[in-house]
Amino acid sequence: MTSEWWRTAAIYQIYPRSFADANGDGMGDLAGIRSRLPELADLGVDAIWLSPFYASPQKDAGYDVADYCDVDPLFGTLADFDDMLAEAHRLGLKVIVDLVPNHSSDRHVWFQEALAAAPGSPERARYIFREGKGEHGELPPNNWQSVFGGSMWTRVTEADGSPGQWYLHIFDSSQPDFDWTNEEVREEFRRILRFWLDRGVDGFRVDVAHGLIKADGLPDYTPPADAGSMGGNAHGLEAGVPLEPEIHDEGDGAPYWGQEGVHEVYRDWRKLLDGYPGERILAAEAWVDPLTRVAKWVRPDEMHQAFNFAYLETPWEAPALRNVIDHSIETFGAVGAPSTWVLSNHDVIRHASRLALQADSLQGHGIGPKSAGLPDPVVGLRRARAATSVMLALPGSAYIYQGEELGLPEAIHLPDDARQDPTWFRTNGERYGRDGCRVPIPWEADAPSYGFGPTDAAWLPQPAEWAALARDRQRGAEGSTLELYRTALGLRRELGLATGSVAWLDGFGDDVLAFRNGRVTVIGNTGSTPVALPAGEVLLASGDVSGGELPADTTVWLRA
Repeated sequence: MTSEWWRTAAIYQIYPRSFADANGDGMGDLAGIRSRLPELADLGVDAIWLSPFYASPQKDAGYDVADYCDVDPLFGTLADFDDMLAEAHRLGLKVIVDLVPNHSSDRHVWFQEALAAAPGSPERARYIFREGKGEHGELPPNNWQSVFGGSMWTRVTEADGSPGQWYLHIFDSSQPDFDWTNEEVREEFRRILRFWLDRGVDGFRVDVAHGLIKADGLPDYTPPADAGSMGGNAHGLEAGVPLEPEIHDEGDGAPYWGQEGVHEVYRDWRKLLDGYPGERILAAEAWVDPLTRVAKWVRPDEMHQAFNFAYLETPWEAPALRNVIDHSIETFGAVGAPSTWVLSNHDVIRHASRLALQADSLQGHGIGPKSAGLPDPVVGLRRARAATSVMLALPGSAYIYQGEELGLPEAIHLPDDARQDPTWFRTNGERYGRDGCRVPIPWEADAPSYGFGPTDAAWLPQPAEWAALARDRQRGAEGSTLELYRTALGLRRELGLATGSVAWLDGFGDDVLAFRNGRVTVIGNTGSTPVALPAGEVLLASGDVSGGELPADTTVWLRA
């Protein structure tokens, strides 16, 4: 890797509650993570990113933080965190932790103080409280709808028992939004950043990095019916359609996403991080369109990386992929940042299912037994392997979500009574939510909970068919998805693909994505008809290419 490790890193996302359970209570924990780190080093990744493990009531799987500087007892202790961090560093792995600055839990001491204080008090000024509309303030301050369904406003009962002000929550009512125009809020997060940097973390993935600032006056807004729940969309990703909308200025669109003021916050944070040794980084979760807006988060004095959701949302179609790859490299490169590539995370349908969906499914809505156009699992896995083989050959930094290296599909048939995502409850079961990509992953086929923990307990039920996908079944098995990932990550490092460039190759047909990166020729067939393979040594293949042809939904790397 280069000295700026984040430019080329393969970063593995750990969803702590679903990765490894050391104590057998059915909930993953920090000791479990520590025990499995050698297997991630063996996989060939450079860094790990941990979703939240902070003290929390767990109304939204830890994204509702009650104490930003302590570990939830579900996951262990600060000492467990320090042990895990030390083991990761011993193995050469960087550690990135999730930070949730848009909102806290309603159990956070600040919000409890706000509820106890009067309207207009300094305690309430840390959050976004407003008077209601209507004759008696009985109507919410505006028409905004929560990402999880229902109103974005909840009314409080004042200390004297009377109906009072309303507070804003982009997500669940248990997640009140901070008021980032308040300097006290800004100073508190500087303290939180220093707390974890002083412990030795290598960076932060910033949750909802596009949501901190709301438009002046909080104007009414109704999003388009086809907009993703977190903002952004997949428009312009179809073949032949430009990625840039004609009009998309800063602040255009949702008044709670992507406002100009967020950049001031991250410039401040960047100065703080730059005062620490060892290149500590900021990575933005910013669901905004188009990519030229995403690039604003990674200008030289702001964050280091931003997730490339335009790439994640692109269908498995060669012209659309070529379009988004070109645009990503150009747009991020224009501000001196690496492009990032990602296909799955804890908020989206796993790409081993998503790439074979036969009906639209908006981000955050999820799929379940009654969803239209459910995927063919065989087609889905074939496309996932091919898509990953394209992604890991691209220059820049790549993100891998736990379990995708095993080819895990979305867990579609979870019992209704097992579901825990707030989306499921706030929409009365209309949307399944994100539980299907969060099921505990399998390590050993014949062990309790498939090796997730020492008992059969698992906070979400694991599909029986996952036994065949367990890591011990795939390790060393020729053609397995795990070995495909290990090989790809090894070659990516050995051949310097992350520091290379893309030179497109024509002549293979409209359904084929073909490019050269350094000494490697990458050919991906997104169509339904096999194509002839050129002569050359096969370095990696996502499917069987022994017949001299590249089958449908297959990618190959050849020595150029």
